[in-house]
Amino acid sequence: MLKRLHIYFKERYPVIPRLILGLIVFLEIHFIILLNEGITHFNIGIQEFVGAYTVFAFLLWLRIADDLKDLKTDGVLFPDRPLPSGRVKTKDVMIVCVIVQAVAVVLNILFMNNLIFFAVLYIYGYLMSKWFFQRAKIQPSLPLALVTHNPVQMFINLYIISFTVIKYDLPAFTLTTCMTLWTLYFPALIWEVSRKIKAPKDENDYTTYSKLFGYKKSTRFVAILTIVDIITNFILVWNLNKISVAVLAVLVSWMTWKFVQFSKDPERFVLVNKVEIYTYFQESTMLLTIVTFLLVGKI
Repeated sequence: MLKRLHIYFKERYPVIPRLILGLIVFLEIHFIILLNEGITHFNIGIQEFVGAYTVFAFLLWLRIADDLKDLKTDGVLFPDRPLPSGRVKTKDVMIVCVIVQAVAVVLNILFMNNLIFFAVLYIYGYLMSKWFFQRAKIQPSLPLALVTHNPVQMFINLYIISFTVIKYDLPAFTLTTCMTLWTLYFPALIWEVSRKIKAPKDENDYTTYSKLFGYKKSTRFVAILTIVDIITNFILVWNLNKISVAVLAVLVSWMTWKFVQFSKDPERFVLVNKVEIYTYFQESTMLLTIVTFLLVGKI
């Protein structure tokens, strides 16, 4: 079983990178709120690490749930994946998932201050795993699947925001908390749509947005989302680091040009690859803004 799990985690959910991702996501949202509220003295302890572990555990649950609910489809379209190929048993991933989630529940009960929001997060995750009990309607519709499933990132953000607001007794409804709620949702949405935009020659039996709406309209939609996303970033870093604002402006200009290029010649490159590069530098800029402010203050 351990060997099979090693295969699954290696190919579908690398543990160390995902733990680091959970920590980055949690601390980025946590600090961006605190710094925008003028708080520079922090009380970092076990709660922050429990929160980061919860993000890791929840994303693992989503990964496993997604693989299980798409098992038949993957058997046709992606037969080499661990579960469809039979290299990993469904029982293996279900057992490890239950253990990881049980640890998250216990840790949150013992240490966290936002149990209601933890419950809301997991209730939404459960509904997602069940297709909101409307599988026949949602599964065949790519737009419906996007509308019902993609907002999960906002619920993760809400879990982190609620912890921060409660711990430091901050106002819940401010421009900062509203923008932070959206700030990691948009990159997830942009990536999700972009990976399903292909050049006509690359289309196959897999349903894509470019097949449904055409690659030009789909690309235009993602370009608009990218501009809206960068506006939330501008608002969050404006009072922290003006250099970061300039860097973000350059990044979004570069990405906009790539959208234009793809619209003119979709065979020039794979769109999602450029989106991933953009997202990597965008999120790195946000993290560097936080680190720079903590080390040297406002620039």
